[in-house]
Amino acid sequence: MGRAAERGGYAYRLTPQFGARLRTARRRNSAPRAPRGARGRGSRTRIPGSELEGGAAEGVGGMSTRVIAIVNQKGGCGKTTTTVNLAGSLAADGARVLVVDLDPQAHATLGLGVDPERLDENLYEVLAEADGAERLAEIIVPIDAGLHLAPSGIVLSALEQKLAQERAEARTERLARALGGLAGDYDYVLIDCPPNVGLLTFNALRAAGEAIVPLETSHFALHGVHKVIETITLLGERLGHAPALRVLPTLYDGRTRFARETLAEIRSLFGDLCFDTVIRNCVRLREAARRGLPIARTASRSNGAIDYAALAAELAAGAASRDERAGAAGAAEEEQADLREVIVEYRDPRAADVRIAGDFNGWVPDRGVESTTAEDGDVRVWRKVMHLPPGTYEYRYVVDGEWREDPRNPERVATLVGPPNSLLVVR
Repeated sequence: MGRAAERGGYAYRLTPQFGARLRTARRRNSAPRAPRGARGRGSRTRIPGSELEGGAAEGVGGMSTRVIAIVNQKGGCGKTTTTVNLAGSLAADGARVLVVDLDPQAHATLGLGVDPERLDENLYEVLAEADGAERLAEIIVPIDAGLHLAPSGIVLSALEQKLAQERAEARTERLARALGGLAGDYDYVLIDCPPNVGLLTFNALRAAGEAIVPLETSHFALHGVHKVIETITLLGERLGHAPALRVLPTLYDGRTRFARETLAEIRSLFGDLCFDTVIRNCVRLREAARRGLPIARTASRSNGAIDYAALAAELAAGAASRDERAGAAGAAEEEQADLREVIVEYRDPRAADVRIAGDFNGWVPDRGVESTTAEDGDVRVWRKVMHLPPGTYEYRYVVDGEWREDPRNPERVATLVGPPNSLLVVR
């Protein structure tokens, strides 16, 4: 069972899965690094009590393009407001920005001054047709210097039915393929997602290298945010791809103690996954939306404009910082010893599906793992083969969708939330 945190008369539950997914997001957002506690050069290693033995993220659209999905299944949290105004602030700083409106309500399209009813084509033609990926450039609408729009329309709500007979992997890769044809044309692609978890949201997350989750500082915000984490984790499990996650506090009213306490809880729960920038509640943002312009164009000295300018700066600074850490980590990795072949077995007479996730694969179950199954009498045996440099790794199994420790390995390490992880030492 998870740990329940009491708050304001109700409780939100911190499950072991949610704790593991938070740790996954933190690791995914960090630059690649050498494993902790690298240990010598043995050719084999064994975990006490187990059968384990050992021996010898860019988005689509070009190397320089950052593809960022703005996602939350909850409506009214500031997704479209963030998409439009972050795009405006980035463009004001000289970046080339494309806004992709994947919401059939077309609010980002309207928020940038384009009437979807007056357009002959929109993203539906790009995503629904077999040759649609090649047509993305044709439907793009210039908005301002450095700011373009791929518009939406109500017809986009029919996309899931249109593609119902297509295999799941192909359906979720349509946007990624389309953006791939714009290699190098933009510095940022911001995708405004619909307020639900469906085909359009999966397309956005499949195409994106990063995801921003606007999280309002209000009563129900924390209660359902784990659904976003679950969606991103599910994408990683099914497709081997999950964008780096950041949380953005929005609709903040610092005059109330409740909002201040909620913001403190968000920062405590998400830690370094939370942006330093907070988007304050600001009537000027609603006025800018009505005028069909980013707030940087309509009220550049307002709180809303200041907050989104700060977010744009933090986003750009974060990229530079990750590049520096990646360079240092890459140098460390070059000094690592040769990879070891690590083999682990999981036995269970009742399980139908067993995967493994840990530090070694970004906590994406079975990513980079060779997996086979066999029968040993009435017991089914899952054999996992990985190739890892010497070091210390945390890991868990995912058994029929439930995160579990390794029952054959007594070595454990405590976690921030929920049960401990199993510990693997590769020598």
